[in-house]
Amino acid sequence: MKPPAIIVLGEKSIAIARQIQAINSQITIYGLASRTQSADRVYAKFSDIVSELFSQGHPIIGICAAGILIRSLAPLLSDKRAEPPVIAIAEDGSAVVPLLGGLNGANELASEIAQLFQIQPAITTTGHLRFQTSLLSPPAGYQLLNSDEQAKTFLADLLAGASVKLIGEAPWLLESNLPFADEAQPQLVEHYIEILAQDADLEAIAPKLSANYLAYQALDSASANFLNQDTGKVSIIGTGPGAEKWMSPEVTAILEEATDFVGYKTYVNLVKKFTKGKSIHVSDNRVELDRARHALELASEGKSVVIVSSGDPGIYGMAAAVFEVLDHAPNHQWHKINIHVAAGISAVQATAAAIGAPIGHDFCTISLSDILKPWEIIEQRLAAAAQADFVIAIYNPISTQRRWQLTRAKELLMQWRSPDTPVVLGHKMGRKGESVQVISLSQLTPEHADMQTLIIIGSSKTRILHHGDRVRVYTPRKYE
Repeated sequence: MKPPAIIVLGEKSIAIARQIQAINSQITIYGLASRTQSADRVYAKFSDIVSELFSQGHPIIGICAAGILIRSLAPLLSDKRAEPPVIAIAEDGSAVVPLLGGLNGANELASEIAQLFQIQPAITTTGHLRFQTSLLSPPAGYQLLNSDEQAKTFLADLLAGASVKLIGEAPWLLESNLPFADEAQPQLVEHYIEILAQDADLEAIAPKLSANYLAYQALDSASANFLNQDTGKVSIIGTGPGAEKWMSPEVTAILEEATDFVGYKTYVNLVKKFTKGKSIHVSDNRVELDRARHALELASEGKSVVIVSSGDPGIYGMAAAVFEVLDHAPNHQWHKINIHVAAGISAVQATAAAIGAPIGHDFCTISLSDILKPWEIIEQRLAAAAQADFVIAIYNPISTQRRWQLTRAKELLMQWRSPDTPVVLGHKMGRKGESVQVISLSQLTPEHADMQTLIIIGSSKTRILHHGDRVRVYTPRKYE
């Protein structure tokens, strides 16, 4: 589940909000722009921010009247199984009321907050009040296999006086007030709860599930504590080539939630609108493994860490570096950290779209950087791709230290490609100074490129099309 969001209407509520946030640094405090000065984020309209966060799946803690939360969320209510917890807290901390999300931990979240303020939560769920647990909403680490209707009937029977027998071990049930049957009178037991192992045969269990038999599968999962979470998260995101319009909604949501930003300074600057008031950890562009380790160490402290890559993080980006560090970590270090890769638009996609469809048929990508692989391997791959008649996207074509490789690459390519082969040069795509140029392979020189240039070498089928006053390049889908 995503980290909770605290929403306040005035500066007086910030103190209470900070007490809750102190338990989990991933929590973000949102304050009304006209009435707060020290919130983490500001908003203009209460109903808009509540609706947005609720739709994204964030547990919502409103330090406000319950009514304003209810009115804001009423149009969105449709599936109680999907609703995140929504909690209302009195401005002075004297009342904590779970409003929505009972099946997703609202009562548990309210109980944690109430314990912080040393008060009783205003829980109204009969089963929870009577038995001090929720059979329909087990804690993290357990999955209910029954349908909601079966579980509701089972709970209703217990409330009416039925007893239950537990098969297996589950501390959260043993610590509850469930009416467990007297072992001396097994013949009176008609209701059973069984705890199954993670590798249990669920197909064999399915016929047994009923209103008299509940089954929970024990999973390897994180703690059920909503506020004091044991592990953090590392998200490796792709900003796209640079323009915010090319950044996916998923990436935007991750950037908004993050507590720490890790990356090469140039790339972190691409998302600086999201870094205000947050921790920034920048480093040189050649220390990818050190950067990955640092991000994982931050996450092990419970932080929500974003590693920023330009383009797509899985294409010559930081995603592989993170998994390489994980693969070589001793004794499964960091194995509980949530690792997520969020795709971005790559430079080759942006360049191709700007000029037409040069990668409309088979293509490959090759980096000319020999920092992490020998130049001999690069030559072999260039030659193989040219012989196979792939469209070739060239990353890292040149740098201040590497001036000769592009010329050598051109020499190799011209052994199998016509001098008139279309070449597309995409420079600073999505950033200030963006340009796209079409030349022929024979014209390509080191002066055409730098480290911010993506080069697309056409195949034997790639064509130049003059469309009005524009030049377009495309590779036909039909290969003849």
